[in-house]
Amino acid sequence: MTTQTQNEPSSTIRNANAIRISTRTLEFAVYVAAVIATIITAAVVGDDASENGVDVFNANHAMQYVAFLTVGLMVARGLAKAGNRAHNNRA
Repeated sequence: MTTQTQNEPSSTIRNANAIRISTRTLEFAVYVAAVIATIITAAVVGDDASENGVDVFNANHAMQYVAFLTVGLMVARGLAKAGNRAHNNRA
C-alpha cells in the first residue's frame, strides 16, 4: 500500500498552458454560427413588399450585431485566460 506524501505532485494540478487556442473552442464555433445567421437574416428580412419597401433589418443593424458578437467573444476569451492563472512555485 502506498501513501502520498506532501512532496509528491498531485495528479489534479493543471498545466498553466492548458488554454486551447480560440479557433478550437466551442464559443468560437457558436460565434461563427451567430455571425453567419446574422448575415443571412439581414439578407433575407425586409426584401419583400410586406414592409412597404422598408428594410427592417438592414446592413447597418447586421454589422452592429456582428460588432456586439465580436466584443462578446473577446470578453469571453479574456475571462477564460484571466481565470486560468496557475501559480506553480515549486523548486
